[in-house]
Amino acid sequence: MIALSAVAIHLSIGSIYAYSVYQNPLQELHGWSISDVTFAFTVAIFVLGISAAFLGKYVEKYGPRLSGLTAAVLFGGGTILAGVSIQVGSYVGFLATYGVLGGAGLGLGYISPVSTLVEWFPDRRGMATGMAVMGFGAGALITGPVAQGLMTSLSIPMNFYVLGTGYFLAMALGANYLAKPPANWVPEGMDPDELEDTNSKGVTVSSDLAQLTANEAIKTKRFWLVWTALFINISAGIMLLSVASNMTQEITGASAALAASIVGVIGVFNGAGRIGWASVSDYLGRTTTYAGFFAIQIVAFALMPNISNVWIFAAFMFAIVTCYGGGFACLPAYLGDLFGTKELGAIHGYSLTAWALAGVAGPTLVSKIVEQTGSYSLSFYIVAATLLVGLGCMALLRFDIESIKAEQTEGSAAQPSMD
Repeated sequence: MIALSAVAIHLSIGSIYAYSVYQNPLQELHGWSISDVTFAFTVAIFVLGISAAFLGKYVEKYGPRLSGLTAAVLFGGGTILAGVSIQVGSYVGFLATYGVLGGAGLGLGYISPVSTLVEWFPDRRGMATGMAVMGFGAGALITGPVAQGLMTSLSIPMNFYVLGTGYFLAMALGANYLAKPPANWVPEGMDPDELEDTNSKGVTVSSDLAQLTANEAIKTKRFWLVWTALFINISAGIMLLSVASNMTQEITGASAALAASIVGVIGVFNGAGRIGWASVSDYLGRTTTYAGFFAIQIVAFALMPNISNVWIFAAFMFAIVTCYGGGFACLPAYLGDLFGTKELGAIHGYSLTAWALAGVAGPTLVSKIVEQTGSYSLSFYIVAATLLVGLGCMALLRFDIESIKAEQTEGSAAQPSMD
């Protein structure tokens, strides 16, 4: 039930990925340009990352239940007020409500359940957080057709009123069930003194590398290696998502209808990649899984400019999107492995500033390159090069982790015996 409650919250805030359904209706209703309408999405994603960083301490102080309820008010209320802004024709009001208020609700709602799930599932950290974050990736699959139907049958403002109310109720109900486990809790049948052992199902339940506060964590080299890797992975994925349809048509010659269908399927792989990769990381380890993300994407981005077959091209896109979603899903568990669960919500929030910046960097990079060169090819090669940097971060991170473990082992061996 804790996991389902988290999914209810993430399905609601994941509706942000269906934002493209508002493009044409808002342009036709008020004459707002494409860039005007898109800017509200950019603001929401940017505020998501920044609010997650600043509100992480709020989650630690007041707990997941109150934090989740606050997120419900911000996101649900922001959506409803966005409908008011549309009804009165206020673009600035739309930016303030959907972008700023809604974005703050996105950030707080994103981090509120995650640290709680990590503590409830010490033997399945990746799988547990993957379930919740899968909801964020799959939210568009529900909101997209529902919003389209509401705008057609009722009106654009009414769509925001109905959805905002629904988001508030779903998030509030989910938040009401969220609670952290008792101190030192472990699942029934698990020996807390044997956390380094591998259980019968092959999942290694590792003790955390350290138990650090958020302020201590951000002063470590490994935090910034994770941050850099996250920034690169998100930039690559958002770059692809921002131009997926046009890019598919130009490189493969696919029709607009076929490209749109392929883009629709991307949402399935985004969600599936989150639960799939996060579960796999419980077996392979988080560092190995992230290294796999970069290796897969380096090959994909390097080859895609020269692929004319639409289905092979789509397969590479789907693979990249699973890595994009998987990077989000594995992150909370990875941070728990590296820094412990003492202030995981706050640490997770700080790390999501990478998302805020990547949400600007990825689309800006590809748009500027296409404007200058008239082609997507150079952007693919540049992204492939940056992904190499991400792979290097994982190598450095593995070395850092092994060095810390070696120091801890030496320190334990050097302590005098109590016999």
